[in-house]
Amino acid sequence: MSSNQLTLAPAPPSEAAERVRLEVREFLAQELAAGTFTTHVDTWLSGVDPEFSRKLGARGWLGMTWPKEYGGHERTAQERYAVTEELLAAGAPVAAHWIADRQSGPNLLRYGTEAQRKEILPRIAAGQCYFVIGMSEPDSGSDLASIRTRGVRNADGDFVVNGAKIWTSNAHHSHYGIVLVRTGPPGEGPRGKHQGLTQLLVDLSLPGISINPIRILDGGHHFNEVVFTDVVVPGDMLLGTEGAGWHQVTAELAFERSGPERFLSTWPLLAEFGRRAAATRDPAQLAVLGRLSSRALALRQLSLRIAAALDRGELPDIPAALVKDMGTTFEQDVVDEVRRVVDVPASLDSPDPLGRALAEAQLHAPGYTLRGGTNEILKGIVARGLGLR
Repeated sequence: MSSNQLTLAPAPPSEAAERVRLEVREFLAQELAAGTFTTHVDTWLSGVDPEFSRKLGARGWLGMTWPKEYGGHERTAQERYAVTEELLAAGAPVAAHWIADRQSGPNLLRYGTEAQRKEILPRIAAGQCYFVIGMSEPDSGSDLASIRTRGVRNADGDFVVNGAKIWTSNAHHSHYGIVLVRTGPPGEGPRGKHQGLTQLLVDLSLPGISINPIRILDGGHHFNEVVFTDVVVPGDMLLGTEGAGWHQVTAELAFERSGPERFLSTWPLLAEFGRRAAATRDPAQLAVLGRLSSRALALRQLSLRIAAALDRGELPDIPAALVKDMGTTFEQDVVDEVRRVVDVPASLDSPDPLGRALAEAQLHAPGYTLRGGTNEILKGIVARGLGLR
């Protein structure tokens, strides 16, 4: 895979993607009618429902692009995009499997051993195995290369891990984490600290791991701090090449940053607001709806082009950073713009669905521009990729 600049070819029309889109819509309508879930904001992080994830796995909607020998279905990235887009638009509870399907599985396909792939990937595709991201750390801010969690080989060739990771979403519901640790000293020069980093595939049930909740403003619990105290990770759970962790992490982030979840977290709020604006015909509300809709369309087109680029075997890391930066800014702007033109109290207990959605979106908003890399860092990545710094 090679890195691209910002110019990407348009996504070609896909009849297969539109067929699966209709199938997902029918499924979601049936589930909503049956009352198996209710629509909420930001459900790709806060909506954990293992039974719902297993239903998606049974329909072939997880691990969609993976080889069949690992439980996948060998469908295109655009077909997968259609599925994830419909799930997000409906506010469905997809958080249990989200990270495993989005990036941990592809990471295993690219860097995992055959034993790791055969053991884990079919369970992810079935909606039965969940992952967390073990990158960020307390006191490291956005400087990922400054991590202090260490993995030291013992006499048996296993890694003894000590340190802590933070913002590990849904670690308390997950089975594994792909954890970035320092296994060697940094090198010389400005990029020397990128050396000596390694990814480990860590079973979260191992002795010495403690998971501490970090609650958000509404009291919800999906963020965590995960502490490792003399955790012995078997040597055969090394992911990829020892010392190549920085390269592997940066490749993984293209999957994390480019998907529709980066601008659809607040879509249930925007959809409810759109229904209200259509009913009232209020000029101020209609103007806001037009502005937000046009921005959403532009973001969708860029995100779709990235999905098509992934199908071609490219690694569009710079456009992915741009989607995350612009998309999460858009999500926060949705909250501010809607709040400005509606006279609806924001309350989780409101009988008005717009009031409930607005309250959820406001309370989750501080995380939008932080998770997946702060927007300030992402602007720097885009600038560097364009030769501006």
